[in-house]
Amino acid sequence: MNDRFPARRQFLRTLGASGALALFTRRGVFAEALELKPTASTTEGPFYPDKMPLDTDNDLLIINDAITPAVGEVSHLTGRVLTMTGQPVRNAFVEIWQVDSTASYVHTGGRQPTGHDRHFQGYGRFLTDSKGQYYFRTIKPISYTLIGIFRTAHIHVAISKNGKRVFTTQLLVKGHPDNARDGVVKRIDPKALDTVLVDFTPVAGSKIGELTANLDIVLGKTLEELEDGKLGGGVAISAVQRRNKG
Repeated sequence: MNDRFPARRQFLRTLGASGALALFTRRGVFAEALELKPTASTTEGPFYPDKMPLDTDNDLLIINDAITPAVGEVSHLTGRVLTMTGQPVRNAFVEIWQVDSTASYVHTGGRQPTGHDRHFQGYGRFLTDSKGQYYFRTIKPISYTLIGIFRTAHIHVAISKNGKRVFTTQLLVKGHPDNARDGVVKRIDPKALDTVLVDFTPVAGSKIGELTANLDIVLGKTLEELEDGKLGGGVAISAVQRRNKG
């Protein structure tokens, strides 16, 4: 598996570590016959980074060129950003953020009192390619309790286009026993819940127990709506801007 990434910077430019991406080759035949189900949207949550980490690339296990990696089950997260007709949404920023192995966020109010993993980036971003593809190397999410609130294992995902936030959701681990008692999960339309449930499956031949996961994000908006610049939010906007948004 790791042989496919001979150098970190080369690996950061590589998509589909496990070959999990099934690509649309052209719009015509597929899009006309297919109307995709929009991915369920959820709240952003209170722990979007209030101060960006030193590194914001798509490898959350290594900060800059450090030697020591983060602790956790190494997971390769892949997918595409698509419209409901199967068109790839290119040049969209995909952001993810999640807790580390100690259940701490990269947020001043989202740290556990017992400490956090200083080697986990906690946040990453990736610009989709011409096929709408994205790729992250991260850890399998874990359940936690913060500020008295219990949450099942999840990864926050946000999509921005032309500097404007157009979509937020939370990737959930399919079959996780904690999903049933999570307040956010209970508010998702049961008919749409399957659009955010993701299998984390072992990578064949991995000597360190790596996992692969895939989430295609289908936006229930037209490309014209994505391009109109009126959809608020945006990539890595500051905490002050968020407060001003109300």
